[in-house]
Amino acid sequence: MKLHEHQGKEILARFGVAVPQGGVAYSADDAKRVAEDLIARTGSQTVVVKAQIHAGGRGKGGGIKVCKGAAAAREAAQKLLGMTLVTPQTGPEGRVVKRLLVEQGLELGRELYLGAVVDRERGRVALMACAEGGMEIEEVAAKSPEKILREHVDPGLGLQPFQARRLAYGLGLAGDTARQFATLALALARAFNELDCSLCEINPLVVTGDGRVLALDAKISLDDNAAFRHKDWADLRDANEEDPGEAEAKAHDLSYIRLSGTVGCMVNGAGLAMATMDIIKQAGGEPANFLDVGGGATAEKVTQAFKILTADPRVRGIFINIFGGIMKCDTIAEGVVAAVKEVGLRAPLVVRLEGTNVDKGRAILERSGLRVIAAADMADGAKRIVEAAR
Repeated sequence: MKLHEHQGKEILARFGVAVPQGGVAYSADDAKRVAEDLIARTGSQTVVVKAQIHAGGRGKGGGIKVCKGAAAAREAAQKLLGMTLVTPQTGPEGRVVKRLLVEQGLELGRELYLGAVVDRERGRVALMACAEGGMEIEEVAAKSPEKILREHVDPGLGLQPFQARRLAYGLGLAGDTARQFATLALALARAFNELDCSLCEINPLVVTGDGRVLALDAKISLDDNAAFRHKDWADLRDANEEDPGEAEAKAHDLSYIRLSGTVGCMVNGAGLAMATMDIIKQAGGEPANFLDVGGGATAEKVTQAFKILTADPRVRGIFINIFGGIMKCDTIAEGVVAAVKEVGLRAPLVVRLEGTNVDKGRAILERSGLRVIAAADMADGAKRIVEAAR
């Protein structure tokens, strides 16, 4: 689950991470009020109005405005609210801006990068730092990997002070600035662990003109698998930023991720789902989604999965690829028939069934009278659905 920048900063501040003063605005008048309060408190007329969407690169898309005075902040807010913001991470469809973060303006010195992720090879959380803040860390890793400093966190001991200082010195920081950085790095590592994060990124982490170290941005993703431990996460979720299909799938305990292709996939098992997407690409098509109905899905669950696929206007063909083990082929067939009768069938449908009760499943589909294209195996199914979708 992704968080907005303002939510991430509010959370990090509770762990002791220094952040700029600011407030959330849902209207132009809200933005003006927050700006007036910031100007009164800081004595500076400069404020920054930042669009809040679940995507990076907002500055490149025109979603961040530096303003002089509260009236200018209100004007900027009027332009940003309701606009469709397109960034390198949103894709061409963009995201509609429905909330803003209004912050104090700062005199920036250095821009750094600090982030925490799970290093699956090492089985530990890795803290990464780089002197080239403000840039995409993937770009730095590709072009200059030696510039990225890493410290791995012992799961029993946590990040140690000497590790935080080593990162600070590696970035060329010294004195009080290095101490501030180390304190902030320790707080970030603690937040990552206690919040069950999958990503916790500050880019840029800035050293201001007067020597303060502050999180100018905050990008946090929470691991949904830990949601049962955090009942307050429900208040952080922004349904407007979630794909409707993914939200619907979550409500029915389905594993669904929307992709950019035209061939919808329904599969049982994550490994088979990945293989199905690969074989569709090998056949010359592009998968429209990852959809795993699970090993013990019911006919009702299959029906909901089929509805999600058919609701995507980009889907021009559907490939159902089932290997029946715990999941029985006749259960899948019953769900497909029920779904088609309820929502209709506007795109070609190819079905490959194999495994438990496969003969029963095929018989159910044959008796249904549906326009189903039967596939002999995975390769045959992929070839047939790619051709049909064209």
